[in-house]
Amino acid sequence: MTTNTKNKGAVKAGNGTYIFALPEMAGMAAGIGYSTAFGPVVEGERMQVGLISKPRGTGAKPHTHPNEQWNYIVQGTLRVSIGDQPERLCGPGTLLYFPANIVHSTVATPDEDVVFLTVKDLSHGIHGKAVDGTTDGGYFEPGFGSK
Repeated sequence: MTTNTKNKGAVKAGNGTYIFALPEMAGMAAGIGYSTAFGPVVEGERMQVGLISKPRGTGAKPHTHPNEQWNYIVQGTLRVSIGDQPERLCGPGTLLYFPANIVHSTVATPDEDVVFLTVKDLSHGIHGKAVDGTTDGGYFEPGFGSK
């Protein structure tokens, strides 16, 4: 078993370390260059899990990554766009699936910060790449700051 992580700032599971108090752990940027996502990430041998937050009125620009992803919303409401599907508002208890290489974005609505559990395979790190090629930061609704 390796002790190195694919994501700088992530914690490696295994080798006697099996239980994690995610809300108490240090976080990391989980969408460098295209998202405001931030939270602790734990990596196993084949999977990575994070407890990710997005401040209200902020989120991710449309982006892709070569690994599939699941998000389970714990708190708040996300404006969700996946591929060519209609945009939807999704709240606590909703499970979102993002296939590999499909364009998607999630933005916290202006009323409340969002917290979600994310699970991705480790074929790629936690970060994706903005479709527009920019790396100047996350998405901000009007009146919610900037990069």
